[in-house]
Amino acid sequence: MQMQELTIKRREGTGKQLAKRLRRAGAVPGIVYGGAKNEPVTVDPKAVLKMLVGHARTTQLLTIKVEGEAGSRMAIIRAMQFHPMTENLLHVDLQEVSPDKPITVRVAVHPVGEAVGVKDTQGILNLVLHEVDVSCLPTAIPEQIDADVSGLAIGDVLTIAQLQTLPGVRVLNDPGQAVATVSPPMAEEVATPAATAAVTAEPEVLTERKPKEGEEAPAAAGDDKKAKRPEKGEKDK
Repeated sequence: MQMQELTIKRREGTGKQLAKRLRRAGAVPGIVYGGAKNEPVTVDPKAVLKMLVGHARTTQLLTIKVEGEAGSRMAIIRAMQFHPMTENLLHVDLQEVSPDKPITVRVAVHPVGEAVGVKDTQGILNLVLHEVDVSCLPTAIPEQIDADVSGLAIGDVLTIAQLQTLPGVRVLNDPGQAVATVSPPMAEEVATPAATAAVTAEPEVLTERKPKEGEEAPAAAGDDKKAKRPEKGEKDK
């Protein structure tokens, strides 16, 4: 893994008010632990975030240098705290590490290949696990752990035990834990016939109005065709 360099400044004092003043000045409070004692420091948030570009899911190994002092140390970014609303960086935990002592870190999982279930039967690849915990020397932290998904058909599962790892890197997750699966394609929605898509309204049945007393009932439809002809010799009135 390529090592990046981060310059830190020693910090005198602690507390929320000091932290607020530091942030207003463009710095972020942090702490370096893992050595002889914990060291309060400040860092440039822009420099820290720049290190994470393209490596958000993998632990970053770096060298830290105290401003104004000679020498450098090896460390990893162990934890970061962000503001829940603005997402601004609020605090950084740096762990000093030794090149000859294994550490536990988190590494991104990277799918490799095209699953046969996706290519041949239009299945959907699901990456269940995006990162894994590994144990290795600091200088052996891999950029990623490859997950070969090319042999997965619909319904198949790729597990931790099937991941490709490098020498000296041990994955700590349960060997039977699922990493990736291929699910069946989503069923296409069947078009609903127009006759069933919209319910045809039944014709309104009109109730015949009853004639008032002394009023003739209206002739029914077709009665004009069946009207009785006047007998021969009968005169119209």
